[in-house]
Amino acid sequence: MPSNISDASLKKRKRAQIPEKPSKRTKPESSDIESSDSEEEENHQAEILLLEDEILKSKKNYNNITVLLEFAQRQDDSQDALFAAVSLCRVFLRLLASGSLSRKAGQSEREIVVIQWLKGKLSEYKKLLVYALGEEPSASTALTLSMRLLKAETQSTSEKADVAFPKAFLKDIVGVLVSKVFVDVQEEFCQKYLEKYADIRFHTFQALSDILANHAASSIDDELFDSVFDMLSFFEPVPEGANDLGSLYVDLPKKKADLVLSPHQQKKQCQTAWVALLRCNLERRQRKRLLEVMTDSIAPCFSQPELLSDFLTDSYDAGGSLSLLALSGVFYLIQNRNLDYPSFYQKLYSLLDADMLHSKHRSSVMRLLDTFLSSSHLPAALVASYAKRLARLSLNAPPSAIVAVIPWTYNLIRRHPMLSFMVHRVMQTPEAKKAVESQGMDDPFDEREEDPMETKAIDSCLWEVVQLQSHYHPMVATIAKILSEQFTKQWYNMEDFLDHSYSSLVEAELSKSVKKPPVVEFMIPKRIFLPNEPGSGVEDNLFVKLWEFE
Repeated sequence: MPSNISDASLKKRKRAQIPEKPSKRTKPESSDIESSDSEEEENHQAEILLLEDEILKSKKNYNNITVLLEFAQRQDDSQDALFAAVSLCRVFLRLLASGSLSRKAGQSEREIVVIQWLKGKLSEYKKLLVYALGEEPSASTALTLSMRLLKAETQSTSEKADVAFPKAFLKDIVGVLVSKVFVDVQEEFCQKYLEKYADIRFHTFQALSDILANHAASSIDDELFDSVFDMLSFFEPVPEGANDLGSLYVDLPKKKADLVLSPHQQKKQCQTAWVALLRCNLERRQRKRLLEVMTDSIAPCFSQPELLSDFLTDSYDAGGSLSLLALSGVFYLIQNRNLDYPSFYQKLYSLLDADMLHSKHRSSVMRLLDTFLSSSHLPAALVASYAKRLARLSLNAPPSAIVAVIPWTYNLIRRHPMLSFMVHRVMQTPEAKKAVESQGMDDPFDEREEDPMETKAIDSCLWEVVQLQSHYHPMVATIAKILSEQFTKQWYNMEDFLDHSYSSLVEAELSKSVKKPPVVEFMIPKRIFLPNEPGSGVEDNLFVKLWEFE
């Protein structure tokens, strides 16, 4: 007996011994920790799989769902939490597929209580997925699980006529996607679901409208605006026919499916979402983004484009770059919806200021001007004002802008022959000709006049083009001479001149083949800033004559 006691005491002492604290540089200890962590993680995952298997085997183990929810809500171990979330998704998918969450005739009160309990746990799981969707490491997986669960919910209904799209769950998903700036996850949602499935697109538009309704009276932050804008403008071109809308993600009854697959109803929902965004208290940058895609992405989505009139006219009247961007949208409404804008050409004329030819929107404005002034029914006095105004602005414009203005003026004169007097005006009497040659003449053009019909540009001439023929840039000087020669060319393609820049002009000059080498100075001067020696016979440099350098 004593020997036994002594052995026990020896064992207890061995357990009580405190090991020496290892050095920080000891590598085996860190590897042991890593291996123990991995083993613990494997044990947790094995436990999760065991709990899942028990749930699917017997209804008595439904309480394991609560344990899995606790695992999925753990903040200290994201891997186990995500693994538990995936496991729960499999559990609920099988329960929904087997009809375990559906009430049927003849069920006992106890069975109904179990169904209500399962629905409550399903609701908790949905909230957990929505939360995980807002965390970047788990966002992509949470999106996949959420969309699978969304589809399975509609398949659990025994009667097909009772199938309803889970709008509330999709609204929660979309709400997180537009509030959190996870670009990859948003693109995944747009490419995998929004683009392919008509019902997802239809109800996403509804969800965005509801979300934006809370920001109608207040300003919208940039992150939310950019997310909603990217989601709404995802389709280019906009789907027009039923074949372009895609298939159904959820198997809906025929009446509901026909509603979702209707191009008119799709446009109507998209229009409602865009209107909700336009009604927000937008900043200048946000307005610019909308105006940049107005005619390509926004207006084609509207079954009633006239709803854009207030936004476009307000932007057009705002002045500056907003007015330039709103030009195409206003013209779209005038052309397609007969929008009445009485002072359109007067407002357009006011936009041609000193900054326009320096703006990055110059090429788009020139394209629109070419369209706006193409009608032969416009008064010659009005068209002459635009030609004269741009010719005057060209005197202080960059070369890349001038090379577009000159061909544009050439085409304008070809369309409106009455403007030919501005480049070739013959004096009626010899006395008048002699007076002009000796004394010159005052330009009758009034550049301060805001009304293009009252500027008297038709009585003036394009003398500014003659000045441009002596421009320092050789390409500008060459192009400016086309208005002094015979108009043998029918018209110039403006697209060849609109997108020029300093770099493209320089490259064009450098790529030219030199027919006649220029004359250059072959003698290198010995002194530039100092006088030459008196007996050298070399004349001093101009710098020495004008300035004294010590």
